[in-house]
Amino acid sequence: MTYRFWCGECGFKTPWGTESEAERGHTDHYATRHAGLRPGGQVETAAKAPAAEGASWVGCTMVAVLGLLFLIIVSACGR
Repeated sequence: MTYRFWCGECGFKTPWGTESEAERGHTDHYATRHAGLRPGGQVETAAKAPAAEGASWVGCTMVAVLGLLFLIIVSACGR
């Protein structure tokens, strides 16, 4: 299980990690950005860290580019 804490004062989110890592990041954020306030916000859990946003289109683009390069090489060798 992975965890991510959301700040109750601003849009800050900790990176996905173990519960203790995420909680430490959350309390460190409050100590530096919201000194004097009690940490608040939400905790988000996931079975495992989700893939980075946008990672799926990057993979598809790479496959498409490699496919086009392969077709160019094959057509150039056939002449």
